[in-house]
Amino acid sequence: MGHAAQVDIPRPKPAPGQVLVKIKAVSLNRREQWIRDGLYPNIKTNVILGSDGCGTVTAANGKIAEKWIGKEVIINPNINWGSNPEVQSREYEILGMPKDGTFAEFVAVDADRLVEKPKTLTAGEAAALPLSALTAYRALFNKGKLKKGEKVLISGVGGGVAQFAFQFAMAAGAEVYVSSSQDHKLKQAIAMGAKMGFNYKKKDWSKELWRTKGGFDLVIDSAGGDQINSFIKMLQPAGRIVFYGATNGLPGSLDLYRMFWNQITLQGSTMGNDQEFAAMIKFVASQKIKPLIDSERPFYKISDGLDDMVEGKKMGKLVFTL
Repeated sequence: MGHAAQVDIPRPKPAPGQVLVKIKAVSLNRREQWIRDGLYPNIKTNVILGSDGCGTVTAANGKIAEKWIGKEVIINPNINWGSNPEVQSREYEILGMPKDGTFAEFVAVDADRLVEKPKTLTAGEAAALPLSALTAYRALFNKGKLKKGEKVLISGVGGGVAQFAFQFAMAAGAEVYVSSSQDHKLKQAIAMGAKMGFNYKKKDWSKELWRTKGGFDLVIDSAGGDQINSFIKMLQPAGRIVFYGATNGLPGSLDLYRMFWNQITLQGSTMGNDQEFAAMIKFVASQKIKPLIDSERPFYKISDGLDDMVEGKKMGKLVFTL
């Protein structure tokens, strides 16, 4: 496992069209750990990690950028999404490798990467949003086409993206069910309004689910693997599965017969485009959603936090403040 080190580097200078953001809070994502473990494509070394950040603009280079000075902002981690809102371009990158990210006192970013922090959120809450909440927003609303009153299952509810998918589906008026391997996460989700929770480590959990509720309209999943076939069985006709990761790898087989007969959609999804980022922040503010935060810790403890995240016992984002 790679280790993060604290080092002194020169303060970045904003290039034309860029601003300098003095970071107030950041949060962790699995992406940072995958880069540390060498499991991410095209890794560039000696780069400051961090995709999520909230702070204040202290300097700018150019007329448009200067309008941001003094404002408290959330940084959109997308770089070069491209002109097609449906899919990212070949030049697409995420802030925090290969370009220096938010795990620093200051970061220089293009001015068009900024969204003003809603007054409903603290800096720590705002920093919890960018990567995970954007991924959840796209999966649920763009790819999942969630409608009010539909039955939706959020799998692995302890994870960063899944917790936002859960909160957003609740706010959108869906009937929300959750699964997790840990009972304390299921209890917390039920206390927050989930209809029912299922521990997928228990034998025949999917049969119990199918019998009790007669099927889902939508499943949001990050794991892939053989449980995709369980989801196919649990769906109503014309149901949708949206997955934004495959931590359990490929399924050994895929129940194509049931899929075509029941008109099932299996849809991949990634983080999200710039319009979705702005819409997600607006949705969080208008619905007064408060991100689930496990803890806010001092900035210098980021390395320990990454080790904590790997254990997977936390419910909520790990936030670090300067």
